[in-house]
Amino acid sequence: MPIRQVSVAVKNQPGAVHEVCEILEKEQINIKAIMGTAKGDHPQLHLVTDDPDKSVSVLNGKGYTTSTREVLAVTAPDHPGGLNAILRTLLEKQVNVELIYPLIYLNNNEAILILEVDNVLASKEILKKHWIKVVGEEIYKS
Repeated sequence: MPIRQVSVAVKNQPGAVHEVCEILEKEQINIKAIMGTAKGDHPQLHLVTDDPDKSVSVLNGKGYTTSTREVLAVTAPDHPGGLNAILRTLLEKQVNVELIYPLIYLNNNEAILILEVDNVLASKEILKKHWIKVVGEEIYKS
């Protein structure tokens, strides 16, 4: 099962992130990873939750504009150069990393990173070739 990122258009003002998190909390939706951007005229929250479909439905029902996109969740050793091993591997296929942010927990002393890339299929192939673990639906259950 692919990992889906939920992106939510928010206002760039105090309390905007809190409001989204409160809506998800009331619906018992757990946030696994979060990243906010306030660049330009389109501030957004990017989330990986334990139930992306429900997240979209609930947030849309509250008037938010949302979108989803398949992203990668990959493990990186928690030491200097761990992240660069992944980036170097993606560079082999000229994959552009558009967003990167961490999952909220470590797994077996490895960081888990969320990568939004321009070519998911090529990324999965090259990462597998280099023995870099792409995490699947198990992140929804942890």
